[in-house]
Amino acid sequence: MKTELPTIELASAATNPLLGRVAWSPIKSGWYTGMTLIALVGGPLTFTWQAGALFLGLSAATLCLGHSLGMHRKLIHRSYDCPKWLEYSFVYLGALVGMAGPFGLMRTHDTRDWAQRQSACHDFFAHRQPFWRDAWWQLHCDIQLVNPPYFVPPPDLARDHFYKVLEKTWMLQQLFWALLLGWLGGVGWVIWGICVRVSVSLTGHWLIGHFAHRQGQRTYHVDGACVQGYNVRWSGLITFGECWHNNHHAYPGSAKLGLHPNQLDPGWGVLCALRATGLVWNIKLPQDIPARKQLRLFRAVFVHTQDSSNSKLYKLNT
Repeated sequence: MKTELPTIELASAATNPLLGRVAWSPIKSGWYTGMTLIALVGGPLTFTWQAGALFLGLSAATLCLGHSLGMHRKLIHRSYDCPKWLEYSFVYLGALVGMAGPFGLMRTHDTRDWAQRQSACHDFFAHRQPFWRDAWWQLHCDIQLVNPPYFVPPPDLARDHFYKVLEKTWMLQQLFWALLLGWLGGVGWVIWGICVRVSVSLTGHWLIGHFAHRQGQRTYHVDGACVQGYNVRWSGLITFGECWHNNHHAYPGSAKLGLHPNQLDPGWGVLCALRATGLVWNIKLPQDIPARKQLRLFRAVFVHTQDSSNSKLYKLNT
């Protein structure tokens, strides 16, 4: 039984995203904890301006080209076309972010999307728990559903040898770069180019996910969905456009995430530059995506009284 997400297949009529438990994941927790401890202890001891510049440059490349353009907009949503070598390059950079391999990230993303589109889902998928508990759940644990769906990757990707190897070795991919950075700049470059970068990227990804599913500005509402997306307006630059989550919930297949004026989307700027060179084509925008019956406009207006503690939020639907 297929869902509206092609990679998610219901195992039975009992399949649902509500019943389950959150369990500690030793590998996930160990990976994050190890990177973060090295970053916290070794980062201040080895900081130089060169190491800081290396951290910023590698973070920008892996998060923008790798995670946003490669893993998210290309591999998961297929919102544009490009040569295979460019797709491989972007997805490889996405694996270097340190979240997961290509199939692991697709499974996590699409399972969460499927859960959020249902009438009810577990708090794990909705980021409903308090700040520190949600941090523990998302960074150190996994959800174990009683009746989980099947994840079925697209046949062309499932057969792809490059992606199969990258899925098995995504953690080990850091080793080559650690050796190279150590040779070029010593232990400080390894700590800032690998450990600080991975720790900050994972923490930042969780933070944006936490806030983007709890509160903020939104233009659209998806009827019947138990979780809505919100735009985290202060973070357009540092997320390379991934913060416009209300737009993304409305038009998940759009390559452009910052859909409205003053919504900074550096990832979209890179795609436009690549399109001008002929390296990217068939870019999908909201008007290229089939209309969703559940989607409608939404806007929220804060009405302040003299006593700010009594301010009220009025929802006006059009």
